[in-house]
Amino acid sequence: MNFKKFSAALATAAAALPLSAMAHVGADGGGHHGFLSSFGHAFAHPFTGADHMAAMLAVGAWSALTVTPAWRAPAAFVALLVAGALAGFAGLWVPGVEPMIAASVLVLGLLVAVQKQMPWVLAAALAGVFAFFHGAAHGFELAADSALASAGALAGMALGSALLHVGGMVLGKALMQRHRWLAKLAGGATAVLGAAMLTRLA
Repeated sequence: MNFKKFSAALATAAAALPLSAMAHVGADGGGHHGFLSSFGHAFAHPFTGADHMAAMLAVGAWSALTVTPAWRAPAAFVALLVAGALAGFAGLWVPGVEPMIAASVLVLGLLVAVQKQMPWVLAAALAGVFAFFHGAAHGFELAADSALASAGALAGMALGSALLHVGGMVLGKALMQRHRWLAKLAGGATAVLGAAMLTRLA
């Protein structure tokens, strides 16, 4: 598959995100005891639900379209995602996780659709706030029963999330900068998903 076809496939997948299943199905704790098994499960976890995947792709695409340098907001997202996951692993109750995740999908989708520009410091701060709540949800779902398993889960989740950011940045650079309607379509679809999530929680 050449680069253009790969990018088009990613864009199609991003636009179809509202048709995907949600990731939050409850705690997974204790089912993955080794480093490698925890790593593999956590690596796949960000790809298993539309909410996490949409937010991470949106951060990457929005950063590629509007933030300079583009890597800082995704980096902040991964860092605060890990911080939130550590809180979840520790059993810390974080209020408003599900509404904040839904709000992040809505807001980030709108930012992609309108291609809102802001200084990288503000973009990184916004991405980081949302990421903490995503991380807390991940941490609760992936809570492990050993330090080694927890380390594997953190590493896998961070890598999987970073790859989604890179995918979003590829979409932004390769397609959305050239075809602005794709940004509006993918961002609008992501925002609709976030609105539907908020409605479901109401």
